[in-house]
Amino acid sequence: MRQGKMAGMAAAIAAGWRPLLLLAALTLSACDGGSAPPPALQFEDPPEVAFGERLFLETRFAQFFATHSPASVNAPLTVGDPAVANLQSLGSPLSGPFAGQSINCRQCHLVDEQIATPGGGARTYADFARRSVITDRGDGPALTVRNSPPLVNATVPRANTLVLHADGEFTSLAELAFATLTGRNTGWLPGEEAQAIAHIARVIREDDGLGALAADAGGSYRAVLSGTSASLKLPAAFRLDVNTASDEQIVKAVAQLIGVYVDQLRFVTNADGLNVNAPYDLFLARNALPATPAFGESDLDYARRLRSQLDALSSPQFVAADVLRRFQLHLQPFAFTETELRGLRVFLREPADSVAGLSAAERAAGGVGNCISCHAPPQFSDFGFHNTGVTQNEYDGAHGAGSFRALAIPSFDERAVPAVADQALPPTGAHPTRAGQFRAIAAVGSPGRTDLGAWNVFANEDFPRSQNAVRSLLCSSTPSATACNAISDAELLARAVAVFKTPSLRDLGDSQPYMHDGAFDTLEAILAFYAQSAALAAAGNLRNADSRIANIAINAQDQADLTAFLRALNEDYN
Repeated sequence: MRQGKMAGMAAAIAAGWRPLLLLAALTLSACDGGSAPPPALQFEDPPEVAFGERLFLETRFAQFFATHSPASVNAPLTVGDPAVANLQSLGSPLSGPFAGQSINCRQCHLVDEQIATPGGGARTYADFARRSVITDRGDGPALTVRNSPPLVNATVPRANTLVLHADGEFTSLAELAFATLTGRNTGWLPGEEAQAIAHIARVIREDDGLGALAADAGGSYRAVLSGTSASLKLPAAFRLDVNTASDEQIVKAVAQLIGVYVDQLRFVTNADGLNVNAPYDLFLARNALPATPAFGESDLDYARRLRSQLDALSSPQFVAADVLRRFQLHLQPFAFTETELRGLRVFLREPADSVAGLSAAERAAGGVGNCISCHAPPQFSDFGFHNTGVTQNEYDGAHGAGSFRALAIPSFDERAVPAVADQALPPTGAHPTRAGQFRAIAAVGSPGRTDLGAWNVFANEDFPRSQNAVRSLLCSSTPSATACNAISDAELLARAVAVFKTPSLRDLGDSQPYMHDGAFDTLEAILAFYAQSAALAAAGNLRNADSRIANIAINAQDQADLTAFLRALNEDYN
């Protein structure tokens, strides 16, 4: 749980850094009955992390500031960007922590800004909206195409290749941060990258170090980056002379430091790297069940071993509510009881015949979540690409049942035609006028517009850095007897229709609404959706369905038990 949040975020960003908080593993084993966990240990963030957070919070990099600021970058705006006046939520709008200013990274990736606000709460670096509001530039809906993903554990180690964003557009945090700072989320249109770079570099060079963010974070940007700040000494690897560096070098240095900050946002682990802060974690520890794969064991094989050991467990030791500790940030007991265990068993259960899939008897009886095929513990994600039917659900909701299956989607050869690519693919700096038909929000009155996920990135020359990683993930996520290097790009592009990266399931209670389109408010709604998708897939009515979806059989009781188990993955992230 590594983070160093600026204090006073609900106001105009008050000065001062909040120390990094880290709960010790003993909070799960040495608390008095019915008491809250002991006070968190406090540590200082490394200079590069503290400075990366300051850059993450900086509002002056945005296009709105560039076009509405006075002559000096150190003078406040006289009018704020309407996009940050409020925070959109599932209920009434919440007060915007950056009201009167411009947009920044934190606007869509919150933590404790609304922790005590009715309708708000804690966040794991996500926001409260189905889709986040962005600066209105008159180029379409002033919303992000996708729901804001939580950033905690975004780069946790994994067996496969790291990709970021739901469609795999980026392969590093620095690359993602650079594109965000110079792209649409901070107000810059495709084709305005050069303007964005020049403006951000100007803010860095001309910052006087007297602003609220600078007070306890090293003074001027120039001083910190050059290594001459008396209060914040960056390691040599992160230093830069802004007098001699090019504008692009400056923005890349900024992006690298933001990446360093985001990279260390983690859920609590102990000295052995084990997750320790959720009821599920304590249940495993109390029953001496394995918490991580053995050396050389895959997550899926570990999940199957855990299932076998659970089946052999004759007298489970449950976690009774309030006996060891209480949640501070979730309105639920800190407990893992028979209900959660039933949900865990459903979560771990696969079809008896992995080749033939669910039998008729299994489908009728239920109790087969087949969840571990994509969400194996301990991270509860394979970080691969899958189509679970979310895009079809949204598109059919706007245009009628069967509409998505009937939608004309260009083949590999068809998409290679420039006129087709210009209509279908998303706009980029290389092709700023592209229409982005298939990276769009489906809506009544806009037939043909939808979000096809990785289809937009794969075999798209505008995303060269991502191609090897996305190809590898598409191959591994769609099992085939054919070797990956023998599968044509045309076949893989067809497999890429409406596939998105698998999210983790840890602490879902701090990141709703769910799915890449923010369609579902509750865990119950998600599980009902999966039961529906499984039925569609089994009947052959889910376009490009992941083969794993048809092997889900969960009845109403299973869904209730799974909901309880998923809530047992919540923890207090603060």
